[in-house]
Amino acid sequence: MLIVCLRVKKLLKTLAITLAAVAITVAIVAANVYSVQKINAGKESVAAGSARVLPIYSVATDEKKVAISFDCAWGVEYTDKLLEIMQANGIRCTFFAVEFWVEKYPEYAKKIVEAGHELGTHSRTHPYMSKLSKAEIEDELKTSSAAIERVTGQKVTLFRPPYGDYNDTLVNTAKSLGLYTIQWDVDSLDWKNLSATEISLRIVNGAKNGSIILCHNNGLHTAEALPMIFATLQNRGFEFVPIGELIYKDNYTIDATGKQHKNG
Repeated sequence: MLIVCLRVKKLLKTLAITLAAVAITVAIVAANVYSVQKINAGKESVAAGSARVLPIYSVATDEKKVAISFDCAWGVEYTDKLLEIMQANGIRCTFFAVEFWVEKYPEYAKKIVEAGHELGTHSRTHPYMSKLSKAEIEDELKTSSAAIERVTGQKVTLFRPPYGDYNDTLVNTAKSLGLYTIQWDVDSLDWKNLSATEISLRIVNGAKNGSIILCHNNGLHTAEALPMIFATLQNRGFEFVPIGELIYKDNYTIDATGKQHKNG
């Protein structure tokens, strides 16, 4: 009887050890599965991030060149002053105009181009374009580009999304129409009616080789800020060029920050 009891205890002990081992094995397997899933999820996340199509925010260049741009959607009260100051300082820049602005102020679209500046499209109706279908995007870009070309005779090759809002469909559709989608890496915030000094400081402190600067033609103090901006950056050796002369037109890549790099 004693022998039987000892054997039972031994079996129970062995069973307990086996069960514990199984439990540990299961835990290890579960942990490994979780780790693999987590790693794969991370890879998928990175892959998805790297696959996102980006507009051009700035340009990688050793040359001290920057581009200043003005979005035109409402009004022309300060546009003549902007053009006068740029002419006085030998500056050429890029304007982006909405179709209804061009149709309302065709004489200003002509003035911009005749003064040697570049005029790109800012869409037809100024919508959040990431919410549009491909067909709607095509309509916004085709009709707005045609309106600019009809008024100015200048071919449109640049596009800035309203509100800086975009997605892959928008950038890819613009590209299929021969348009480079342009953002910015220096924001003047002039639409917030900052003072001329505040606007100037934001721009001169943020500008670097290949920067694209965002302003608006109807900013309350933008024209007042321009002389300080031009003088400071030109004294630092910077040259202002239109965006079309700053960006690479082919054989390039865009990194995760939106900076355009020339291949090779």
